[in-house]
Amino acid sequence: MDTVIKLLGAARYEEDESGVRRPIPAAPREVFAETRSVTRSEFYQAGRAGYKPEFVFSVFAAEYNGESALEYNDETYAVYRTYRRTGGDGSDYMELYAERQAGTDGKNREH
Repeated sequence: MDTVIKLLGAARYEEDESGVRRPIPAAPREVFAETRSVTRSEFYQAGRAGYKPEFVFSVFAAEYNGESALEYNDETYAVYRTYRRTGGDGSDYMELYAERQAGTDGKNREH
C-alpha cells in the first residue's frame, strides 16, 4: 500500500426546524491503498459502458464500506465498479475502479 486516499461516504439527510431535508456530508476516511492505472481491456470495456476509467485502488476489504466516491491527489473520483480479491498473503482486498467526474457528490451510478 503506497498511497493514502480518502473514501467519501454518501451524505445523510436531516430535517431542519422548518421540515426541510438538508444534506449532512459524511466525514471522509483516510485509508491506505495501492494505486495503478486501469488495463487497456478495462479502459475499452468501461468506455463502451459510458465510463471514463482512470485508476484502480486496492484497499483492505474491511476498510471499504460501499463508498461511491473517493479523493486522490485533491481530485474527486466516482467508484463505478468494485471487485473483491484475495492477495498472495491471504488478505482480502477490494479493488475500486474509479473515474474522475466533475461535480461528484457521493451519489453515483450503481457499481
